[in-house]
Amino acid sequence: MKPAKTEIHGIPCYAPDLAIENDGYPSTGFENYFKYEEGSFWFRTRNQLIEYLFKKYTDQSVKQTFMEIGCGTGYVLKGLSKLPNAELIGSEIYVNGLTFAQKRLPNVKFVQLDARDMPFENEIDNIGAFDVLEHIEEDEAVMKSVFTALKPGGKFYISVPQHQFLWSNIDEYLCHKRRYSRSEMVGKLKAAGFEIKWVSSYVFTLFPAMAISRLLKKKAPETNTYNKTVQTEIVLPKFLDSIMDGLMGIDKLLIKMGVSLPVGGSLYVVAVKK
Repeated sequence: MKPAKTEIHGIPCYAPDLAIENDGYPSTGFENYFKYEEGSFWFRTRNQLIEYLFKKYTDQSVKQTFMEIGCGTGYVLKGLSKLPNAELIGSEIYVNGLTFAQKRLPNVKFVQLDARDMPFENEIDNIGAFDVLEHIEEDEAVMKSVFTALKPGGKFYISVPQHQFLWSNIDEYLCHKRRYSRSEMVGKLKAAGFEIKWVSSYVFTLFPAMAISRLLKKKAPETNTYNKTVQTEIVLPKFLDSIMDGLMGIDKLLIKMGVSLPVGGSLYVVAVKK
């Protein structure tokens, strides 16, 4: 690992020029995520699927490093912290996000970096990027950087929003650059040198309702902001949140039965460095 260029708030920074603000998404959004993640079916069920995939594709009998790109407030890492022999590293382009992550996980190592140019080479066992690549214009540069950072046989866990026809002003407010098709994601990963181990859609059971909602929001109110959109999307009444949680359980059950779901609001991939 290359030496850090500097430190900000005690966090090693490898891309300090981007640590405070850039065009990926507003750095002020982390406070909302930190506040609402625990109570949102979206984040709970996503964590459950990520934990399942990590258990399935990782040898937990030996120590495994797991670095999350764009770890935000550390919610995913908190879920993985329960697993045996997982040595966690959180990385984020914004130092502001890492300060919230440190509150959740004071014993985890955190670094600030640019995922397009990571300071690792053949060093990490597993890398995750969950709803991150869609924020980065040069997503293929990230894939190549991840390939370099992983050890041979290392795994890359990914989730991204799927289906460009679902594009709406919500995506614009959330600072997305694109929504992915399965063929696009698989093609880009293979071009970076990866072999696809597993791929499936997610948010399959809720897909009809989600599609209708997105199509109705093609012209969302111009008064929306990033933070307002985040609250609208993830904060639901408790009874509705519980219903959504239960319906997402159908997706997880089908995936555990070996079904690769054909459509859904999200796409999940496990890729391997050859």
